[in-house]
Amino acid sequence: MPSVWNFPRSLRTRFIYSLFALAAVVALGTVGFHLIEGWSLLDSLYMTVMTVTTVGYGTPLPLSPSGRNFSIFFMIVGVGTTGYLLTTALRSLVQSELIAAYGERRRHREMSKLRDHFIICGAGRVGSRIIAEMRRAGVPFVAIESDPQKAAALDLPANSLLVRDATLEETLREAGIEHARALTACLPDDADNLYVVLTARDLNHNLHIVARAVEEQAEPKLVRAGASRVVAPTIIGSHRMAQAMLRPAVADFMDSIAAENLDLAFEQIEVGQASELAGQELRSTHIRSQLNVVVVAIRRQQGEMIFNPPGESRIEAGDLLIAIGRADSLIQLKTMARGAQSSSKLKAQDSKS
Repeated sequence: MPSVWNFPRSLRTRFIYSLFALAAVVALGTVGFHLIEGWSLLDSLYMTVMTVTTVGYGTPLPLSPSGRNFSIFFMIVGVGTTGYLLTTALRSLVQSELIAAYGERRRHREMSKLRDHFIICGAGRVGSRIIAEMRRAGVPFVAIESDPQKAAALDLPANSLLVRDATLEETLREAGIEHARALTACLPDDADNLYVVLTARDLNHNLHIVARAVEEQAEPKLVRAGASRVVAPTIIGSHRMAQAMLRPAVADFMDSIAAENLDLAFEQIEVGQASELAGQELRSTHIRSQLNVVVVAIRRQQGEMIFNPPGESRIEAGDLLIAIGRADSLIQLKTMARGAQSSSKLKAQDSKS
């Protein structure tokens, strides 16, 4: 049964008012019998509860004529009011159950439609920042958090949040792991992250998995468990601090790229089979001249990474271009890489310039 505090506001208000009204009825009967008959508060409370519950065990003491008149009045008012209040409370509970069941089915339907989405396991200090980045990027994702308070603080729609244990197989299945693009395990415990990685890799062999390592010695274990990449925040943080001391200008440049108010970003862009970029040398693609985008590296399908590629480097289908530039320019480059923009349009832009 759901908690009263999880009821919708209108049902919760109605339920609380019913409890207050029931308490008021009991108080009325107790005080009335105490003042009219002179009974003790315990005897008066006993008579009141016996009346509103219609048990009918008999009065604890003989009633006076005034007490009988009050009993008649209280039976009509108290029993009727109590019956109405109990009916209202029961209806609130049933409605809450129906609303919760409908919401759960609707969330299941919407999550089952997710494809190529991201799964974030854990919404602590690290996970909440990852979720913020996902929201800023506008990509579909599902966050999994077992703590209801942390989950509520995320303020996510129901189809993007699971208040579940991320280490359970059924939770990952409910999040659509079979159709997910990537998963990050950022729980505060290395053992839990290890279990998430093992389960996720078993459910989806092609999934890209990024795991958080709290302790350095956990990194090789997570890799053996199936993590595509392991990130240790303590190591990265200490490295950034050392760079800020040794090379402050470089650190400032990296911070400026990560700044939210600067329209500059790194992006990885896959070259499709139908792209006009496939088979061309880097210098003949007009990427730098027209889009003002810098290709800082090319990663081949075989895994070879070419840093600061020279102009004669040939771009092949399946390559990943690691580029830096303005957001709108990177979007245009993605369009070119997918093969959706003709070379004639780009050449036309080149001739105008």
